[in-house]
Amino acid sequence: MSITKIKIQTEDFDFAEHYSQIRASGGEAVGAIAGFVGLVRDYNAHAGDGGEVTSLTLEHYPGMTESSIEAIVQEAEARWPLLATTVVHRVGTLRPLDQIVMVLTASAHRDAAFAGAEFIMDYLKTRAILWKKEVSDKGDQWIESTQADQRRAVGWLQNGGNETSD
Repeated sequence: MSITKIKIQTEDFDFAEHYSQIRASGGEAVGAIAGFVGLVRDYNAHAGDGGEVTSLTLEHYPGMTESSIEAIVQEAEARWPLLATTVVHRVGTLRPLDQIVMVLTASAHRDAAFAGAEFIMDYLKTRAILWKKEVSDKGDQWIESTQADQRRAVGWLQNGGNETSD
C-alpha cells in the first residue's frame, strides 16, 4: 500500500522538507526517489509570440481538484510499485520563477520512481481540474494544455510510456 500526500495551497513549498518526509514514509524499502518541480516561465510559451509574462493565476475547485489529482496518482500506483507519492500544486497568483508544482515518487527501484513521476506530471498538465490565466505584455489569456502536453499524455495510453518530448 502506497502512502499518498496531495496538497493544494497558495503558499510556496519547501522541496527539501517534502523530500525528507517521503524518504521517511517509504521506509527501508525505498531505493529511489524521483522529483520534479515546475516553475512559472517569464515568457508566453503557449501562444508562441514571445510575450513577457508578468503573472500566472491558477484557479481550482476545492475538493474536485484534489479528487482529480488523487485519480491520477491512483493510476500511477496501479502501473508502478510506488511506495509513496507527494503532489503539491499551488493556486492563486504567481510570478515568473515562482514554484507551481512538485511531484515526488518513491519506489524500490529508479525506473518505477522516474516513470511514476513523469506520468503524474504529464497527467497533471492534461487532466487535473485547474484553470490558468496568464498575464503578459500581449494581454490576458486563459491557457490550456499544449498539443505537446496532449501527445505526452496519449503516449502513456498507446504504448505505456512516453516517446515524445518538448
